[in-house]
Amino acid sequence: MTHPPLSPAWFSQFSDPYAVLGVSVSADDRRILKRYHQVAKRLHPDVQTDSSEDHETFVTQILAKLVNPAYQRLKQEKQRSEILATLRFKVRRLVREGQFQPQGEASRHLQTVPEAEVDTVYEATLQQISATQYDSTASFTTCTQQISELNLVYFQRKMGEAIIREKRTGVIGVSSRSASGQASPSSATSAATSGQASSSSAAPDPGPMAYSDRHYQRAREYLRAKNAPAAIQELKDALKLEPKNSNFHSLMGQAYLLNQLPGMAKVHFKQALKLDPNNSVAQKYARQLNLDLTPTPPPAAAAPAAPPTPTAKPAAPAAAPKGFLGRLFSNAHK
Repeated sequence: MTHPPLSPAWFSQFSDPYAVLGVSVSADDRRILKRYHQVAKRLHPDVQTDSSEDHETFVTQILAKLVNPAYQRLKQEKQRSEILATLRFKVRRLVREGQFQPQGEASRHLQTVPEAEVDTVYEATLQQISATQYDSTASFTTCTQQISELNLVYFQRKMGEAIIREKRTGVIGVSSRSASGQASPSSATSAATSGQASSSSAAPDPGPMAYSDRHYQRAREYLRAKNAPAAIQELKDALKLEPKNSNFHSLMGQAYLLNQLPGMAKVHFKQALKLDPNNSVAQKYARQLNLDLTPTPPPAAAAPAAPPTPTAKPAAPAAAPKGFLGRLFSNAHK
């Protein structure tokens, strides 16, 4: 059912504040603030001096009733956690009931991309859709609905990962790790599975894995912006926390390639495949770089050293004869 634009029923259909702002569900607080400033500046009345009366009404209503409330919710860490838990719960319910059937072309495409490309495709698609989100009432309706559906598909692809809140950096999708540092399927936290995160519960300590993923996510952003040195620095910090994470080494290899350092890139791609031979991204670059992935045999054990040959002790001086001959011997040496 289609609701008249700017009617109460029309406003009520936009319940995902991430979709309203056109910002990623993995955005940290700084990215959320940056996006809010961009949108608020674009919708500010002073910018609409040459616009039609209908468009001025649209931007005024959107800013006051959707954009500002969405930012007020997302700027608070506790509310972000609750919103994400609700979205995750919604996906689980729709999947369980067999009602999760995305209609948008972008959403259906995200369902089919390889696991290693989900984050990249999601971020790129979101950026493309949100570019025209506030052009008109019709554009806002279409784009926001597309982003909302895209967010749900992204959560569906990440169903095996638990979402952990982290101060100052929004949310980072992580999961329990194996000894090699790779993500393995795990059950979601109680807040994520129930969708009923308590408002009185304290935020958990994100731990070293969440901090390393923060560096990893920033490195991805720097690489998208072609800023290889910044990405390398972020990944160095990530590897200090998780030196056996295959994904971190794989992304470091890509950063070094972008920085025109193929030798260093090969080192990290080899390490990524050593930690996880099934890392598809590292495998792709290994083929492109013609890496020799034959395992190096361990060095042969050295033969034990022969025990030292005992040296003969010097002969003790002869004892002087006793009696008359002894006195004679002594007098001869005086």
